[in-house]
Amino acid sequence: MTPIVTSFFDPDTWTVSHVVCEKAGTACAIIDSVLDYDPKSGRTRTASANKLVAFVHAQNLQVAWILETHAHADHLSAAHYLRGKLGGKIAIGAAITQVQDVFKRVFNLEPGFRADGRQFDHLLQDGETFAVGALQAQALSVPGHTPACMAYRIGDTVFVGDTLFMPDVGTARCDFPGGHAPALYRSVRRLLSLPPETRLFMCHDYPPEGRSPIWETTVAEQRAKNIHVHDGVSEVEFVKMRAARDATLDMPTLILPSVQVNIRAGEMPPAEDNGVSYLKIPLNAL
Repeated sequence: MTPIVTSFFDPDTWTVSHVVCEKAGTACAIIDSVLDYDPKSGRTRTASANKLVAFVHAQNLQVAWILETHAHADHLSAAHYLRGKLGGKIAIGAAITQVQDVFKRVFNLEPGFRADGRQFDHLLQDGETFAVGALQAQALSVPGHTPACMAYRIGDTVFVGDTLFMPDVGTARCDFPGGHAPALYRSVRRLLSLPPETRLFMCHDYPPEGRSPIWETTVAEQRAKNIHVHDGVSEVEFVKMRAARDATLDMPTLILPSVQVNIRAGEMPPAEDNGVSYLKIPLNAL
């Protein structure tokens, strides 16, 4: 089946969130939502998430799943907020426990934080199938950017997270904790072994000058034109390129606040005795 995909682009973080359904009035999945965050003031807003809420209500959709492709380092997830507004189960790849374990130590999180994935409603295994109404979905493990990256195949469409970008942008970085360029190469080749007409939806677009943001492509287009991993690029060549490129990249602006929230399925840290939640900034640790 070919699902209906409605996408919402956040220009502040270059993130694309997707609502996937068979048709109006049916079950849907929300993929990679955004909670607006101002790093100057520490204030959150729900304007981006409320666009998803309004769309779900307008189309009379029932949220079955709120899916995360990974624990994002460039935006805060609105999954917790959306579940409160719309219901549904928050799910992520089961390897999120590895990411939680690393960052629990980086941020010296409270003793009550458990690195066992309990913050999420469901941890998806590689190859696991699940339903979005009449649509059949499958979780595909695609590590490399992070150990917990999952792509979601729903009908003839795949949501690739940060594993791939548009062909003229390339692929995700691999220099975060747990990142691994050889694994990313193999993950990309796994996705590009799907039928050539398979639709691929990105989680981000960072368009070159002169191009407007876009986020839909195909396996065939990626195999022919991706500047990092088109057909003919070897694993050795890719790993060399990725290492050289990653060495030039700055850390994402929101990596420190976003990871702390996203390993909690979008929920803020527990409030302290004054009723305020705090995010930590580890000094000289990264």
